[in-house]
Amino acid sequence: MSTYFSRSLICLIVTIFFLLHTIGQIEIPLLNKVENLVYDLRLSATTPATVDPRIVIIDIDEKSLAQEGRWPWSRDKLSFLVDILFDYYQIDVLGFDIVFAEPDTSSGLQLLESLQQRLLSENSQFNTVVDQLRPQLAFDELFAHSLKNRDVVLGYYFNSAISNINPSSSLPKPVKSLSTPNYDDLIAAKGFGANLKVLQQATDFGGYFNNETVDADGSYRRLPMLMNYENQLYETLALAMYRKVMNAPYIQFNYGEGYAGQSHLETIDVGSLSIPVDKRAVALVPYRGQQGSFTYISATDVLNGAIAVDDLNGKIVLVGTTAAGLLDLRTTPVQNIFPGVEVHANILSGMLDNRFKSKPSYMLGAEFLELFVLAALVMFLYPKLSSVQSAVIFTFLIVVMIYINLYFWQTLNIDTILATPLFLLFLLFSIQIYFGYFLETKKKNKLSKIFGQYIPSELVDEMSQSEHEYNLKGESKEMTVLFSDIRGFTSISENMSPESLCELINEILTPVTHTIHDHKGTIDKYIGDAVMAFWGAPVNDKRHANNAIHAALSFTPVIKQINEKFKAKNWPEITMGIGLNTGTMNVGNMGSEFRMAYTVMGDAVNLASRLEGLTKQYNVQIIASEYTKTSTPDIAYLELDRVRVKGKHEPVSIYEPLGLISSLTNYDLDLIAQLEKALADYHQQNWHQAKTAFIALSDLDPDKQLFKLYIARIDQYLIAPPASDWDGVFTHQMK
Repeated sequence: MSTYFSRSLICLIVTIFFLLHTIGQIEIPLLNKVENLVYDLRLSATTPATVDPRIVIIDIDEKSLAQEGRWPWSRDKLSFLVDILFDYYQIDVLGFDIVFAEPDTSSGLQLLESLQQRLLSENSQFNTVVDQLRPQLAFDELFAHSLKNRDVVLGYYFNSAISNINPSSSLPKPVKSLSTPNYDDLIAAKGFGANLKVLQQATDFGGYFNNETVDADGSYRRLPMLMNYENQLYETLALAMYRKVMNAPYIQFNYGEGYAGQSHLETIDVGSLSIPVDKRAVALVPYRGQQGSFTYISATDVLNGAIAVDDLNGKIVLVGTTAAGLLDLRTTPVQNIFPGVEVHANILSGMLDNRFKSKPSYMLGAEFLELFVLAALVMFLYPKLSSVQSAVIFTFLIVVMIYINLYFWQTLNIDTILATPLFLLFLLFSIQIYFGYFLETKKKNKLSKIFGQYIPSELVDEMSQSEHEYNLKGESKEMTVLFSDIRGFTSISENMSPESLCELINEILTPVTHTIHDHKGTIDKYIGDAVMAFWGAPVNDKRHANNAIHAALSFTPVIKQINEKFKAKNWPEITMGIGLNTGTMNVGNMGSEFRMAYTVMGDAVNLASRLEGLTKQYNVQIIASEYTKTSTPDIAYLELDRVRVKGKHEPVSIYEPLGLISSLTNYDLDLIAQLEKALADYHQQNWHQAKTAFIALSDLDPDKQLFKLYIARIDQYLIAPPASDWDGVFTHQMK
């Protein structure tokens, strides 16, 4: 593989990740963080930074708390605040960025009524006094009376968890009922905290003030205009106030065609106002600037009539707080500590001016195309350019992207990504520079030092032609693994001196290793007398299963030659068990800082080890799994069994490889056919027919332990038949 292709491939992979991130298939937190930072800088640099005279915030600030008492204030005081705002100052619309969820008990009326009902129920004079005082002490009713028939919008909140909803509270009327499933993307609430029924019923409008779309960094960049609760749509506080100002125009949805032809919610239309939203009905908050973009008036000054009438006459008023102790301070793109009430004021101001930034659904496709074209330019142009030309192109692309982005933002009022393409451009150029000026200077024999201990020299030569194709990093891929073990080695070793034992091990492992290398295998490790090897890494091998099977079959003559040498030395004859399996495995350099090894791991590896352990029970030299058999269609196999090995739940069919199909004799073909029929009768529980077939097979090949094994099983099943759900699988309890 050429260096040009290698770096292009890496650039392509990086680009794919960026593209998947852009269309929302994966999430790269770093890109989100950088994109948010760029958004904040761009927004802060382009806000109007002027005071909107139409909206005034009545602030329950530290000054008000010091003079009027700690929060919550009694409802008679709030009733007076509403009365003075409408009757004296003649405001237009009033909105509360506050929820009144609990009854007001500050008047003592509840205590008097309790005495009236219990201890003093027979005291007529006391009862008369309580009845006379009740209208003056029922602060919630007083507050509700002040709200009635006035343009007031009460605030409340939704939450994403089902909580104990106060039965005395009530939501306002929904703005729309959901009768079709077209609104599944809208944010759905599960619970709420709302105003007392007596208060909410006094005014027909209400809006939620919480934000379920706060970004990961806690910043209020966007806010849902509508939320779904029990298939009813409810509006945000600012939208409710706008509709109040505009005499309650209906809300309509406008859909547009987005990325990949999908239809998405595009705008929420309220009269002549069109609010651009995403498919969740979420809009970007149109901030005017930092705190102070609206006039703040201390609530205590209003209560005491210390404000000139002209300062509030005809104004849209929001009641909220900047007091730190009341916990309504937010993080926003324009300021880290920002009053929550002013967030709603900014949205309302944007509605009055029809001043919103949008991100149409088709922009997703445009951004995808931008990244794709950018990556194509870098990958195909950069290798053909000089260093100076590359630097010029790099700078030019940055300037062009920033200019286009600002044009979309300022002129078209469209928000589009900037950090992501810039970051992609930087990464792609960095990759190209790294390959161009560093990797090409390294020697191609580096890999021979890394992999020489695992693979034969022929494969090292093949790898050294392009070092960038291979590395020690972990990967998951389909491979074939082999385990071999000398049977009865413990008893053999007990009767030998240490020197002779070492010599014996070397005499076995050396030719076995040569055989594995001759068939393009990689030695994983030696475990005493056992050998673990695999095919398919570090060099890709499409015929890994074939090479592994041929290596295993080649062990037979190798073991024969070893035994001839051992006989001359008066050493015991050896037999070997071999297990093979093909499947997805993790391969790479694994270990600790003290010692690393290029090895494979995974369930497929463990299964091969288990199969090696079964060779003794079936008295065969080689057992291969069904997965290896499927991968080697030119090899003939003798089916052994369908088993469930220890530690595994899924059954697997196991086979004994015989050799190439083309080399089979008539005897082999007849044996395979008879065994297939015998196994078919066995699995269908035709015990007598199966037993007869296996007896015939045993007569045909008396040395084959497999047939005797099935005859013994059938005899047991004839005495004690298997369960009704028997699936023909034999479960091995030993490794």
